[in-house]
Amino acid sequence: MIENHKLSSQDKTDFNRDGYIFKRKLFNEKEIENIMKSLEGDPLIKKNLFDREDNEGKKTISVQWNYPGNSSYGVGARMEKVVAPVREFLGGEVYHWHSKVTAKAPLEGGAWEWHQDYGYWYHHGCLYPDMMSVMIAIDTCTRDNGCLKVLKGSHVIGRIDHISKVLKNGDKGQVCADTERIKWAEKKHKTIFCEMDPGDALFFHGNTLHSSSANKSEKRRWALLYCYNKVSNNPFIQTHQPLYSKLSIVDENAIELNGIQYANGSEEFQSQYTKINNEKK
Repeated sequence: MIENHKLSSQDKTDFNRDGYIFKRKLFNEKEIENIMKSLEGDPLIKKNLFDREDNEGKKTISVQWNYPGNSSYGVGARMEKVVAPVREFLGGEVYHWHSKVTAKAPLEGGAWEWHQDYGYWYHHGCLYPDMMSVMIAIDTCTRDNGCLKVLKGSHVIGRIDHISKVLKNGDKGQVCADTERIKWAEKKHKTIFCEMDPGDALFFHGNTLHSSSANKSEKRRWALLYCYNKVSNNPFIQTHQPLYSKLSIVDENAIELNGIQYANGSEEFQSQYTKINNEKK
């Protein structure tokens, strides 16, 4: 487990072997409070929300943006306590790829199929899987409310083809990893339920297979994800994902010192792009 911003040789060994590592209490109670209040109150978050439907018709609400900005929820992506471990794991300078929130309502929040983030990002011109995500728990994440699941060590499989799943009503659903490959992967790689308390973080590789179940509890499950790309892996084509932009690190107390801050529009929210892309698939 990571201590402060520094990684031990064992941390690196664990991450390279397993494809993920936890850092508990990365964000303190006050930081999570400010993040939560800013997410709940920000008009731009409400304006750009979209949903993803699972095969049972249940929906997970999401919102995504390209540039971290200065909002209480966005600025964390520019903090050394998040960025330093990512640099170490990827072995070089990194930049912000995008950030997003996934929100599962009580008893209604849907499931996410097994997938790799690089399974999507590959199509945005990133030649190598030198990419990763940092998931921050905003609410308590449990098996009952649909916590993230990862297949331990699955990042070593390499990129798996991803396809649009057809829903029971005939519509195109989530884009997920090849189900035949997943059957074999589940036999060879242990499923880890990533139960987390508010402020806990999960660092995971872009090729680590992950999913989550529907929310069967009466408690919501919100999570914030910061995603990064290695600078040397800058895309060779232009899409709605950002090309390299230098990441400006902020004071470690920024979220506490600045109180509740909303987005100002410079973040370039992606929800419209996502809807258009889904309609084309």
